[in-house]
Amino acid sequence: MRTVTVGVLGSGTVGQDVLNLIERRESVFSDMSVKIEISGVLVRDVNKVRDVPPGTRVTTDPGFLQECGVVIEAMGGVDRPLEMLLPYLRSGRPVITANKALLAERWDVLREYALAGSLYYEASVMAGTPVIGPMSTVLRASTFTRLQAVLNGTCLYILNQMEEGRDYADALAGAQALGYAETPPTLDVGGFDTAHKLAVLARFCADGNFPYSAVQVQGIEDITQKDIQDARAAGERIKLVAELERDGTGWRATVAPQRLPESHPLCTAGAGRNALMYEGEECGMLIFAGGGAGGMITASAMVGDLLDWVIGFPGHVPLH
Repeated sequence: MRTVTVGVLGSGTVGQDVLNLIERRESVFSDMSVKIEISGVLVRDVNKVRDVPPGTRVTTDPGFLQECGVVIEAMGGVDRPLEMLLPYLRSGRPVITANKALLAERWDVLREYALAGSLYYEASVMAGTPVIGPMSTVLRASTFTRLQAVLNGTCLYILNQMEEGRDYADALAGAQALGYAETPPTLDVGGFDTAHKLAVLARFCADGNFPYSAVQVQGIEDITQKDIQDARAAGERIKLVAELERDGTGWRATVAPQRLPESHPLCTAGAGRNALMYEGEECGMLIFAGGGAGGMITASAMVGDLLDWVIGFPGHVPLH
């Protein structure tokens, strides 16, 4: 039996669910002759009540990272996790993360580690709905032409509520009350969360160096009830759409509200689900749809990445 030591950064909803899912999948790891040992969980407050397996070591001291064979980052943010993860990555050890903002905004620093197969980040786009895995493997045999996607659950919820008659401010307040949107909600409703995800995707199908700054972003803040009703009268629905397509010799990446026919795959994939439409010359049109947020949904992809690493599969390697 091989012991694999794991460190976890962050113990919010996702971090807690990662720990519980690792315990729940103990038999799966055991069948692979692997025992997962949690070296430590980095938290801000050790006295906070958490739903984690009994005996889990929580601490404010990141020193346990030195003991770990792999680190799972679930803390969010950009500069703080990068500061802690860089020395670890430089030592040649792998990192599993769902942090699309970190990947999008600090790619200049992280790309060499992704190319080395040390970064696993299936959960960074559409959470537990696998899109990065297929893009980084089998879909590379097909010539990519275009993608369109709905990637932010907060915007999806708000626009769905507006279709039911609520105005934007009321729908946003409802999203915040349910915990779907933070205060301030700019990252979601301004389109920036979607732009982070689009930048991550672009590096698998368009350009391995695709910069986050190249994504043109417009949010949903100016959508009115009249816009919603005008679209519905025309048999259309408004979605915040991430789009990547050819633009001359380069690529154009945009995030903006679009009116789509009600029969469009992004409209029929389900009211509360993320969806992505991928087009390639050889593979044709592919539709991915499913849960794009939530603790256990995200944890399922992160623990899946851990299983991949245990098996010996490399992380998600961009175009190069």
